[in-house]
Amino acid sequence: MGMLSLPGFLSCGKKKDFSLSDEKDAHTSGSDENLERGNWSNKGDYLLSMVGYAVGLGNVWRFPYLTYQNGGGAFLIPYTLMLALAGLPLFFMECSLGQFASLGPISVWRILPLFQGVGITMVIISTFVAIYYNVIIAYALYYLFASFQKVLPWSDCFSWADEFCSKTRLVSDCNTTLGGEIIHANYSFITSNNLTCINGTMNYKTVQFPSEQYWNKVALQRSRGLDETGNIVWYLALCLLLSWMIVGAVLFKGIKSSGKVVYFTALFPYIILLILLVRGATLEGALDGIEYYIGRQSNITKLMEAEVWKDAATQIFYSLSVAWGGLVALSSYNKFHNNCYSDAIFVCVTNCVTSIFAGFAIFSILGHMAFVSERPVSEVVDSGFDLAFVAYPEALSRLPVSPLWSFLFFFMLLLLGLDSQFATIETLTTTIQDIYPEVMKKLRIPITLGVCIVLFFLGLVCVTQAGIYWVNLIDHFCAGWGILIAAVLEIIGIIYIYGGNRFIEDIEMMLGKKSRLFWLWWRMCWFFITPALLMAILVWSLVTFSPPTYGSVSYPVWGTAIGWCMIIFCVIWIPVVAILKIVKAKGNICQRMINCCKPDANWGPYLECNRGERYSHVVTPRKEKEHEIPTVSAFVY
Repeated sequence: MGMLSLPGFLSCGKKKDFSLSDEKDAHTSGSDENLERGNWSNKGDYLLSMVGYAVGLGNVWRFPYLTYQNGGGAFLIPYTLMLALAGLPLFFMECSLGQFASLGPISVWRILPLFQGVGITMVIISTFVAIYYNVIIAYALYYLFASFQKVLPWSDCFSWADEFCSKTRLVSDCNTTLGGEIIHANYSFITSNNLTCINGTMNYKTVQFPSEQYWNKVALQRSRGLDETGNIVWYLALCLLLSWMIVGAVLFKGIKSSGKVVYFTALFPYIILLILLVRGATLEGALDGIEYYIGRQSNITKLMEAEVWKDAATQIFYSLSVAWGGLVALSSYNKFHNNCYSDAIFVCVTNCVTSIFAGFAIFSILGHMAFVSERPVSEVVDSGFDLAFVAYPEALSRLPVSPLWSFLFFFMLLLLGLDSQFATIETLTTTIQDIYPEVMKKLRIPITLGVCIVLFFLGLVCVTQAGIYWVNLIDHFCAGWGILIAAVLEIIGIIYIYGGNRFIEDIEMMLGKKSRLFWLWWRMCWFFITPALLMAILVWSLVTFSPPTYGSVSYPVWGTAIGWCMIIFCVIWIPVVAILKIVKAKGNICQRMINCCKPDANWGPYLECNRGERYSHVVTPRKEKEHEIPTVSAFVY
């Protein structure tokens, strides 16, 4: 016969409790191992959520352009190496860290209190990114709705266009033969006199595709610079509100609801990419586009340029979403003995294969666009906003049944963006849950909706006529150095201060004992290669820094200053929290530093049944509510 106190008995969720208050949280279920925080309903929910988080807009609008720019197929060599040397080691580390402690990106730094500011930096940067990322989703929603027309509104130069709008290249002047002599004349003179241009002597006017003018003049109503805020573009504000409503509706039950939605939002973009690829491959000029992307136009000599390797490392780093806090947050809902090693490899490989696959779908249709507009592929290829909202829509508008292809493309962008946004907001709510678990248990829906409402209002500045400049400014500063600094400190703190071998022992508590040969690669990466690569990228980024611009528009001095203030606000918490921890510690300065570099007394597996002998000493503060529950003779053995 045994007597079990209720909190300890429930620590692994193996038996149903005899709780005096039968309060139920939608975030947990009876099958969960962790009855306080909840777990993923099944592994598929977790894997698809991770794939959705890692695979985002950058896979479609940045990677294909980088590949084309950096030697085509040759770029896959440094890209694959950087995946193995930098991306995968960091990804595996963060997944293991979150799963081991079952804590979010701030609370997980019980492992090293001195570095808790790193977690705060991650969450603040994720907040900034969530603000502007949903604005991009709002752009996709606007174009999605605009596609429900018989004739796409950017398919030609309509009433909003100016004299520089043209679907084809316009000749400005050239050489011709007149009276036996070669003369140089403007094109209007040549056509009025029924003359012809000599091949290779034609100069073309600077013109803009209809899609480019539609993007700037209609969709954005773009002002001339950051200092001309203008009005809120009402239809973009409504699309932004709708995007936040979707996010709030999906996350109202946390991972229990979002884990089901991702079966559609994470998988359906692959179906659309396949449809676009099949359609693109049947078009004239598609082969030219693919050859520019990864075929005969590949240039192996590009691998001798340091810039190519830097681009590969940077793309891998940002594409996998490491050091944003999301990987730790999502993994914290895993069961303790989940195989996070195989999960990390699966998600990383899926992410990279998706990027390569998306490139074929993009370049096949851009190749057709170059063919019909009689331009080289290099003149129609672009990246970022110009690819997603100018070049590709222009290419789609030239296809038969163009509204259908346009709808599919922007629906794919919408789903790709929403997946990443779900995980980003879950990172914020997980942080709140770790700090105020009882409040979050009772008020999860109001708090989640409150977060969405606050971020909606903060994002309204990004849907003014100067909104695109704000989006570009936040992306330029917050999504750059702050993440690199956090990643460098994260790996230094865990491997060199907490101890790499100690961390490996923690992982083996989850995965089981592994051979020394198994850990050889990870030790090489964690101890030497990955930190060196991250430092190199960070230093390179600082040395090559240039003030932000949007196209040909430069930012005012005060705008750049705001950017610096944002990044300082993100990273200032690292030294501030470290100083506060040292001040609050006891002893002389050396003793305080040493104590702050030791794990907290409550560091270890979240559930008592998973702690074993290594963490049997862990102090778990009991909540007041648990103290009020009497010891119950629950079962007789």
